[in-house]
Amino acid sequence: MTSNEEPILSYLTDMDGVLVHENHMVPGADKFLAELRDNEIPFLVLTNNSIYTARDLQARLLHTGLDIPIESIWTSALATATFLGEQRPNGTAYVVGESGLTTALHEIGYVLTDSDPDYVVLGETRTYSFEAITTAIRLISAGARFIATNPDATGPSREGILPATGSVAALITRATGKEPYYVGKPNPLMMRSALRRINAHSQSTVMIGDRMDTDVISGLEAGLRTILVTTGISTQSTVEQYPYRPTAILHSVADLVGKTKDPFAA
Repeated sequence: MTSNEEPILSYLTDMDGVLVHENHMVPGADKFLAELRDNEIPFLVLTNNSIYTARDLQARLLHTGLDIPIESIWTSALATATFLGEQRPNGTAYVVGESGLTTALHEIGYVLTDSDPDYVVLGETRTYSFEAITTAIRLISAGARFIATNPDATGPSREGILPATGSVAALITRATGKEPYYVGKPNPLMMRSALRRINAHSQSTVMIGDRMDTDVISGLEAGLRTILVTTGISTQSTVEQYPYRPTAILHSVADLVGKTKDPFAA
């Protein structure tokens, strides 16, 4: 760390591909998080997945061996609810999504309705219905503002890839001519809302991710230093395909154990 760089005081970290991979803990992730807690370094675990509530995700992570407090989990659903609460307090929305999204909107005082809503909010779901998509299309065509939790086109399953929020949003856009505003990564808005959540500053925070096209770019655009780990999607070789680079590339978060206060030390 050079003299003109701020010390690292807090961390944002992606979940899938960084802390867990295919429902198993990434080796060393528990030691990394334990060191953050022992050193009283604030952190937030981020995910673009809007299906689950923070409580659901806490239980799923605990099953892998990671004990993470609910307040340390930040989803695209929570970021979307925070955004809408700031833009139009106590508004109305028609939601295509699961409990992670509906619960987040209820908690900010939103009324969920299909009668002239302020917004149509599209999130992740394993059961997209033609009826719900048709309703969304009609409401957007009638003037509802179109919001989507994240632009991910596909998601994983045991049987293979599944169409995700971005793919369904493309269908709705094709039918309405209206593009959604995406709140989740790679929108740096999600990084900024996460920073506010833990009262952190971009200059003294590191973003750890496994994807160049979401984690690294959103961290970079939000003014954070970034670490790419190769336990998920992006690899050392794919980094060269992008016009931007992370601050550092590591094999996994296990490489940060013993270095959380100065992760870029030589």
